[in-house]
Amino acid sequence: MAQLPERAPYSYRDDPEIADFDDSGPVAVMDGDCALCSFGARMIARFDHAARFRICPGQTELGTALLAHYDLKPEDPESWLLIIDGRAYSSLDAMIRAGAEVGGIGHALRPLRILPRPVQDWIYRRIARNRYALFGRTDMCALPDQRLKARLLLK
Repeated sequence: MAQLPERAPYSYRDDPEIADFDDSGPVAVMDGDCALCSFGARMIARFDHAARFRICPGQTELGTALLAHYDLKPEDPESWLLIIDGRAYSSLDAMIRAGAEVGGIGHALRPLRILPRPVQDWIYRRIARNRYALFGRTDMCALPDQRLKARLLLK
């Protein structure tokens, strides 16, 4: 996966295509149809005891606009975006950072940091491109539990 374009922190706030949203904490933009992403969203909701995270399906208007701002596409299996303090991250790096932000069991991803970035990206690509075959499809927004529902950005 190519690196995200270098952008100033919070640059999306000046993008007319992106509606205002709650970015007071980390924002994860992920595939709302992917069972693995839905599992990840539920784990964030369960273990983010401070309720800082917001989760945005990539198929929503907001998700699509945020992905486009960083030259990502919602239909691309490699489009997973994490925004922390206005800075964007993608690929396995984004997942490792999300785990660190959530804490607890999320720290289990930290050892992956020792892998060189090209290896991280290779692992991420293999999983992302085969996620439906490996994990199936689901609708993240269908009957979400209250913890997840409170974090969803569905604009």
